[in-house]
Amino acid sequence: MADDLSLSATVRESVGKGAAREARRNDLIPGVIYGGSEEPLNINVKFNELLKKLNAGRFMSTLINLTVEGKTMQVICRDIQKHIVKDLPTHLDFMRLSKTARIKLFIPVVFHNQDICKGIKRGGVLTVVRPEVELLVNAMEIPSALEVDIKDFEVGDTITISNIVLPSGTETTIKGRDFVVANIQAPSGLKSSENESSDTGDSAADTSEEEKEETSPE
Repeated sequence: MADDLSLSATVRESVGKGAAREARRNDLIPGVIYGGSEEPLNINVKFNELLKKLNAGRFMSTLINLTVEGKTMQVICRDIQKHIVKDLPTHLDFMRLSKTARIKLFIPVVFHNQDICKGIKRGGVLTVVRPEVELLVNAMEIPSALEVDIKDFEVGDTITISNIVLPSGTETTIKGRDFVVANIQAPSGLKSSENESSDTGDSAADTSEEEKEETSPE
């Protein structure tokens, strides 16, 4: 399971665009906590502390222990608004979680044994179609990753969701089909060689047909 994050915040007394701009001028990022049986709570988070957590990765799919003026609650980040040019956070949305809550999250896929994968050793290339898969998970048991061993996959093989053992208590949000997660593609050199062979075969067949037509009696 994923390790929880810890983050601190302060209550934001004023709301509106002016208050949000003032907070950002003071190196604070405005946000809101909603959900559960409590009223929404407007907060500010320190910019530097938040940026460090964001750069560590998986911020949107990790349970967060958020402390607001001495009170700690468990939340998940549901939205991060960013500056259109600077690509830096400008606002955060957090959702409160109960111990029985189930939520949808995108969980990263990790491909093990790439160095000894049969297809890759033959020159194939691992092409990832879905680096993350959306799962319905228990809020208190969020998996850190989905893991798949690809050592026995050959060139041309497809890796689907059925090749991955889902963690207990989770299920995919896509139902009714064995969707593709990745595949082992043939190296470009092999593709070119196969295409040339195919073209040569077609040309030979065409020539043979032409010769038959020329030599056949009228």
